[in-house]
Amino acid sequence: MKPTNPLVSPLLTDLYQLTMAYAYWKSGRQDEPAVFDLFFRKNPFGGEFTVFAGLSEVLNFVSSFEFTKDDLDYVRKILHCEEEFLWWLREANCSKVNIYAVREGTLVFPHIPLIRVEGPLGIVQLLETTLLNLVNYPSLIATNAARFRLAAGFDKDLIEFGLRRAQGPDGGISASRYSYMGGFNGTSNVLAGKIFNILVRGTHAHSWVQSFTSLKDIKNPMIKDQVGTEHNFVELVLKYREELGYTDTNEGELAAFISYAQAYPKGFLALVDTYDTLKSGVPNFICVSLALFELGYKPVGIRLDSGDLAYLSKQTRETFKAVGQRYQIADFGSRTILASNDIDEEVIHSLNLQGHTINAFGIGTHLVTCKAQPALGCVYKLVEINGQPRIKLSEDTAKMTIPGRKTAYRLIGRDGYALIDLMTMADEEPPVAYKKVLCRHPHVETKRVLVEPRTVVPLHYCFWNQGDMEQPSPTLESIRSYVLKQLTALRPDHLRFLNPTPYKVAVSEKLYEFIHNLWEKEAPIGQLS
Repeated sequence: MKPTNPLVSPLLTDLYQLTMAYAYWKSGRQDEPAVFDLFFRKNPFGGEFTVFAGLSEVLNFVSSFEFTKDDLDYVRKILHCEEEFLWWLREANCSKVNIYAVREGTLVFPHIPLIRVEGPLGIVQLLETTLLNLVNYPSLIATNAARFRLAAGFDKDLIEFGLRRAQGPDGGISASRYSYMGGFNGTSNVLAGKIFNILVRGTHAHSWVQSFTSLKDIKNPMIKDQVGTEHNFVELVLKYREELGYTDTNEGELAAFISYAQAYPKGFLALVDTYDTLKSGVPNFICVSLALFELGYKPVGIRLDSGDLAYLSKQTRETFKAVGQRYQIADFGSRTILASNDIDEEVIHSLNLQGHTINAFGIGTHLVTCKAQPALGCVYKLVEINGQPRIKLSEDTAKMTIPGRKTAYRLIGRDGYALIDLMTMADEEPPVAYKKVLCRHPHVETKRVLVEPRTVVPLHYCFWNQGDMEQPSPTLESIRSYVLKQLTALRPDHLRFLNPTPYKVAVSEKLYEFIHNLWEKEAPIGQLS
């Protein structure tokens, strides 16, 4: 297995990973068993949940980890090291590495290890930067997408339109992949559709409409109906235009819509705001759509890309319903209204308050650039070396690490909602359903609670065991379904847009004592005189 992006290789790292690996090798410590945790300290976007993404690419990277001859030639140039170290790098691989991780697509919370990496110190140190790169942006995008899904509702289509705004080709491909994982329905990105089997959606641009000036630009007025009989489509459209009194609309726009419908009679979706949405775009769409209906086709709908989206959608929906009643077309009123125009999460919440009638949203810049927060901030910290726990201390307790090999469980309450995530030492007995367990804040002695779970869900699984994949690779579609299912399984107050309730993450009594004993041991003792 290889990473999707060929740039992902052992050299996709920071120089200090190589300098440390050389120093470990020089001091003879490269094979000492070490454990690192990859986790984050704060949920993004002012929310209280994160969607874990990127694990599939992590496993692809680990399974193909190898320095090529060209890689080693370059390392030789930039790193003043002994030739024997390059021989060691040439043989370096992940055949002695174990990876435990949370299932991709899981809703996760601060300080829970997303990935636990165990193996020879020199090797697992070399993995740090690449693993962080493969997890940070994907998790941020998937979380952003999930928040858009919650804002829009589960009955709306969300299409990712961000390729032209993304940070380079990989940013565009990754954004399409992980926004779909986070709950979007499709993408405009054709390559992402090919690679990941994502639904590809799109319509025409304003330039298409502007390229027509009158009906004379239509070279062939004919169209075939569903059974192959030809009809004069222009005459049919003009008949409805006369009947409805829409004779003052922009003729070039009408010609553009007619031509587009001739090309895509089964997928006609028109951009209606080039000249005037309600006075020209929507009436022209209706005339063309009625002609399509008469020939046995069902037009898709319109796209709004500017203006007061709530007002325009409501006026358009009322017009659609009125036309449907007049011509006895029952589902004309339910034609899609797709809105774009630099939409962010707050805009969707505002549209909801205004009672919009939009069926679908095309989201670009604010989704793929994560404009509200550009980075997640995952870190990769040493928690054990040679079987000895290690801790990083800080005056800011939020930045302290939780030492040692750990695992975690999600405790589910009687109502089916998650109550708390509990970290334990890896060798502890797991919590048991219907049996009370003491859950403690890792640093604050007075913050503790007894929890009696109805269900205990393990969070960590072994995915990579010394060269062997231990879990089947899930499809992107199955991960997406898993994300959407979880968004209905977490209490609504944890998911809400404004002032969400923080989700609790705790440690067991045994791990709490372990942390504080090590804390006391490692912290220097001050002296006053």
